[in-house]
Amino acid sequence: MKKIILATVLAAASLGAVPLAAQAQVSVSINIGPPPLRVEPLPPPRYGYIWAPGYWDWDGHDHVWREGRWMRERPGYVYAQPVWRQGPYGWVLDRGGWRGGRHHDDDDDDQGRGHGRGHDRDHCPPGHAKKGEC
Repeated sequence: MKKIILATVLAAASLGAVPLAAQAQVSVSINIGPPPLRVEPLPPPRYGYIWAPGYWDWDGHDHVWREGRWMRERPGYVYAQPVWRQGPYGWVLDRGGWRGGRHHDDDDDDQGRGHGRGHDRDHCPPGHAKKGEC
């Protein structure tokens, strides 16, 4: 019986019926452009964090303002804020997030490239990875 199950699993995997890793990206185009950006006061710098400005999100029915927030810096990455772009099929939100991934030693921070980055390079707050923020 074990041989039959093993043979079935191996056959399904070789045919691609058993996905080893699944990735999905959803893109929604809408016909209504976002309202003008709101002016938010820029808070004073905070060591080890970057300020992610607010942006207009889409909740499936209407634009919703998401207020700016502090995000822990990630050495070797650059934060790209969300941006709306008008494409051939309507408006599309590029949700931004952390881009890059160059690994370096903490010594780089001492050479002026870190600008106050923390040393917790692998920290991602709960729930933020699913949002593409880490």
